[in-house]
Amino acid sequence: MTIAGIDNLDLVTGFDNKAHWNMPDYRRRGFHNLWTTARYSLSFRAPRVLPLRKEIDWTIREHPGVERILETPQFLAFCVARGDRVLYEAYAPDFGPDRPHSNQSITKMVVNLMLGEMVARGAIDLDATMGSYLPELGSGYAGATVLNVADMNVANDFSEDYTDPHTGSFVMETSMGWRLPPDGAEEPTIRSFVASVTGDDLENRTGAMLYKSTNTDALAWLIERVSGKSLRAWLIDIVEAAGIEGCYHTTCDRDGVALADGGACLTARDLARLTLLFARGGEGVDGRRVGDAAFIEDTRRNPGPPMESPRDFISYSRQTMTDGTWLGHGGYGGQFALANPDTDTAVVYFSVLENKDAYDPDFYAPMIKAMGEVAAR
Repeated sequence: MTIAGIDNLDLVTGFDNKAHWNMPDYRRRGFHNLWTTARYSLSFRAPRVLPLRKEIDWTIREHPGVERILETPQFLAFCVARGDRVLYEAYAPDFGPDRPHSNQSITKMVVNLMLGEMVARGAIDLDATMGSYLPELGSGYAGATVLNVADMNVANDFSEDYTDPHTGSFVMETSMGWRLPPDGAEEPTIRSFVASVTGDDLENRTGAMLYKSTNTDALAWLIERVSGKSLRAWLIDIVEAAGIEGCYHTTCDRDGVALADGGACLTARDLARLTLLFARGGEGVDGRRVGDAAFIEDTRRNPGPPMESPRDFISYSRQTMTDGTWLGHGGYGGQFALANPDTDTAVVYFSVLENKDAYDPDFYAPMIKAMGEVAAR
């Protein structure tokens, strides 16, 4: 007698072509627990920790923009860290300082550290084509330059329109272990999916960035190939430099390849520790160093294309977002983290947007401005 199994309900695709954990009614719990919900994951922990002692500045809470984002029902966590101090932190009743949360695309920032190190070594030329390093890539990336891919400045057939439930970013979730493949369909890997992206004329003529998460996974693959160092080993070095106290959880595919474009799940404090690497030019605990200070500085001073309104005060630059002062990144569903190298400050915000698309550009713009103002104090 054969005992029949049933589909894992968290991963079943349902209404609006979203995995069950990402439906509005379940999304808040889903983002809390993605590190245990996804089918495959990796976890890294640092041997030595960046200590963060509390030195609370209560005036931060009085900033009108901060007050607004802390009182919104979407709010989960807010943390301001400077050097080795926590200047302010707050948490929603259903969250806390020891709870990991899905960072989504904030994860992309670590690729800036990897790429900067390889460029500084002379191992990667930003003006070379992706295909010259990685011949497995399809027409969507092979002819694009490394810099244009890093700057989200490539036009290809992959779409990341969150208002379209059948956009490429949701289709890709089967390769990421975030949803089950359709009945009878083969489960792709992250890299087989990236290699399948097609394109013709790759020039971006929109005047704004063209956001595509597959860019990040293509870059991570290229970096691994050229360096001869596994993506896993790169992440371990970054985690150890950041001095993360808990675990750097990241989802991966069935081959064990980490999702560089959005797999990380961290506590707010540990994301602040990671983001502080950008405030210090890649300098970590105990003299550990990742990335390249000159590359990080050039990232904020010579950015790529701007974002669309109402976030057109931000440009995309080498797997980060920047206004020319801070460097940071947003995450699907309501996340943002940024670092100000001038003040050695990181600011982290977690929330969960429970609307249909888990996306609202009008929510992000004032939140990011408030975070930047706090970091500049």
